[in-house]
Amino acid sequence: MPPMQQSPLQDMDAPIAEFRAVTKRFGAVVAAEGLDLAIRRGEFLSFLGPSGCGKTTALRMLAGFEEPSEGEVLLDGQRVDGLPAHRRPVNMVFQHYALFPHMGVADNIAYGLRQRRPRPSGAEIARAVDRALETVRLEGYGGRRIWELSGGQQQRVALARAIVNEPKLLLLDEPMAALDRKLRRDMQIELQGLQRSLGITFVLVTHDQEEALSMSDRIVIMRGGRIVQVGSPRDLYDAPRDRYVADFVGKSNFFPGRIEGADGAEARLAVAGGQVIAGRPRRAFSEGQAAVASIRPEQVALLRPGQGVGLPVRVLTGIFLGEHTEYLVRHEDLGEFLAHVPRQAEAAQGRFAPGDEAIAAWPEGAALILGDD
Repeated sequence: MPPMQQSPLQDMDAPIAEFRAVTKRFGAVVAAEGLDLAIRRGEFLSFLGPSGCGKTTALRMLAGFEEPSEGEVLLDGQRVDGLPAHRRPVNMVFQHYALFPHMGVADNIAYGLRQRRPRPSGAEIARAVDRALETVRLEGYGGRRIWELSGGQQQRVALARAIVNEPKLLLLDEPMAALDRKLRRDMQIELQGLQRSLGITFVLVTHDQEEALSMSDRIVIMRGGRIVQVGSPRDLYDAPRDRYVADFVGKSNFFPGRIEGADGAEARLAVAGGQVIAGRPRRAFSEGQAAVASIRPEQVALLRPGQGVGLPVRVLTGIFLGEHTEYLVRHEDLGEFLAHVPRQAEAAQGRFAPGDEAIAAWPEGAALILGDD
């Protein structure tokens, strides 16, 4: 395949990358199947899913480390399936950074520039390295050895090495998996800010839902090698297409049952104990069909007996999480479910203790009726 050609009249509305009916097989194992996706120019996109769902395979096909068994991969409007990784305008940051321990920081960052043909001058390389170090807030670290750096600093060096080549697509393969929780949160904020300032398209692979929700413009949910749903974090959280997505994006309570009646705007689900939960259907349902009601814990209010109408429950546990307390409660028919009670509500009525009786209630329209598959 010939090298990619840059169009002088680049369509800024055209996707920066595309999968068109892409399938990848490893022998008898189908790692990715029927992928159709357009990645927007300048967006922060995340592939989210459990281990073995195909997200890393998708990333590696963009990078050129794997080739599709079927279909087409495009970068900037040009087919690149068959084009070697080093000839693609793409850089990748790996989970364990893949820095060269025998080189200092500056030499690690400059490595890709020195492989270019024609090779930039030493002064040009030095200026590019300094700019990259400044971008990742490591000014003055060029002379350090890799083993002298913390985990967060090593990650920044890996980012600097990637962005110094000015790629059109920056791929991130679970780059924060080795960091502790606080440092991971700090780096999430830094990465998001870096992406906005550079304007480069970032594609992240992660199994951490919080990471994907906090950083992404859009998220691609994968399952069994297929794309299940694509949307903004808010769309996926508020309007998951099925139980799998609702369960993977945030926490949710699920109450299985059978459809008692449905129209376009509302479905009524008969659940255990003769209870009926009304909610917004996420697809067409027929009477008697198995389905599940999904209700987010923050939508469940816990009241003292006599203070409102709802389900009588008993409190099993309460975990203080700062801005709210997560209570696990039990209803005699519906079983156990979660309620997130804000601090303000607890200040007004007091904290619940294990064994306390309470009333669980949620507002009209809080439930989603989803397919139970």
